[in-house]
Amino acid sequence: MASRAVGAAVAVVAVLLLLAPGAEPIGLWLPPPTGGGGRLGGAAAPGRYLTQEERWMDQTLDHFNPTDHRQFKQRYYEFLDYYRAPKGPIFLYICGESSCNGIPNSYLAVMAKKFGAAVVSPEHRYYGKSSPFESLTTENLRFLSSKQALFDLAVFRQYYQETLNAKYNRSGADSSWFVFGGSYAGALSAWFRLKFPHLTCGSLASSGVVLSVYNYTDFDKQIGESAGPECKAALQETTKLVDGQLQSGRNAVKQLFGASTLANDGDFLFLLADAEAIAFQYGNPDALCSPIVEAKKNGTDLVETFARYVKDYYIGTFGASVASYDQEYLKNTTPPPAESGYGGTKFAVKLHISKWLQKMIVSVLQRLTQGDPSNCSSPAAVSTVRKQIASHISVWLSQCQEPTRIKMCNTVKAVARR
Repeated sequence: MASRAVGAAVAVVAVLLLLAPGAEPIGLWLPPPTGGGGRLGGAAAPGRYLTQEERWMDQTLDHFNPTDHRQFKQRYYEFLDYYRAPKGPIFLYICGESSCNGIPNSYLAVMAKKFGAAVVSPEHRYYGKSSPFESLTTENLRFLSSKQALFDLAVFRQYYQETLNAKYNRSGADSSWFVFGGSYAGALSAWFRLKFPHLTCGSLASSGVVLSVYNYTDFDKQIGESAGPECKAALQETTKLVDGQLQSGRNAVKQLFGASTLANDGDFLFLLADAEAIAFQYGNPDALCSPIVEAKKNGTDLVETFARYVKDYYIGTFGASVASYDQEYLKNTTPPPAESGYGGTKFAVKLHISKWLQKMIVSVLQRLTQGDPSNCSSPAAVSTVRKQIASHISVWLSQCQEPTRIKMCNTVKAVARR
């Protein structure tokens, strides 16, 4: 059990990237969001969202082609209830690869109240209601990239700063901006800070996937270590049995798992691999290990036991979509519904469990009140890290006052003109 807990603890981490000019990065490790923690954790007041009032701006389609003047409507949200106008900071909460239906009433709200911050959140291009095209053909998808998304954020920052200045009659003022994001959005948060240091005071990158490693098998090796000897052996035996049944009667075994629509065996096995990983990814190994180890000891059918777990826990509790594992969905060029979750089934790709984190974390964490960590495996550790985060944000905001920032911006502009 101890090894499982350690494995779960290292499965999801957060890096606090607070880079002031000339400063070294500060790394803080967060425990996994066991039972809660939204993209940034919990809820600060009743309701799932701080706001769902839609706002719109005209966003540039291609930031790297000066002759292409096409634009699209980008949705965003604004929450000013805690804003100490007009000089409070602005928290930019990045929505990642899913529909952005509002600003989650998460632990970020607690931070906004503490610092008197405005909270704004733009929707990622091609998701929700911010899709530039009615058809997602290969030709149209060429503008979907993290590089374009980073410049979207820079343009949005300028647009919103000017909008806020007009609201409070502050010509030329520049607020202290701080960027937040989790998973892919965490990577954007970190990259935005590095790419545009003059536009932010710092960024919080929670579980930021900042480094891509092809064929990263260490993730799966960690699952085996986290499972412990008994559970690992039972899972390996179950995998062999499933492989055998695929050879002798693939339709029957797929139907047993509720995945008869997956014609490709590789797609089916990918679903099962992700189903195994999720129990350890979120610090709930007993959901899988207890029944599978018990079945092995009692001589109960391992495949049937595992199938119940996949249907009840992975598909039922976490809401994993079997259809999203089907390669055939890659041929569908119709944008998903605006209210769909992680990319929608029309954006299907070969998903590793880490790609599902954003949707799952949000659905679990939005149930908490003020980010209450009492149900976490290590509530004291969560509280300690949150205090550290608040302390560091306070330091960097204090060192990022308007005169200094304006001077730095002017310096950057002068260098750019050379």
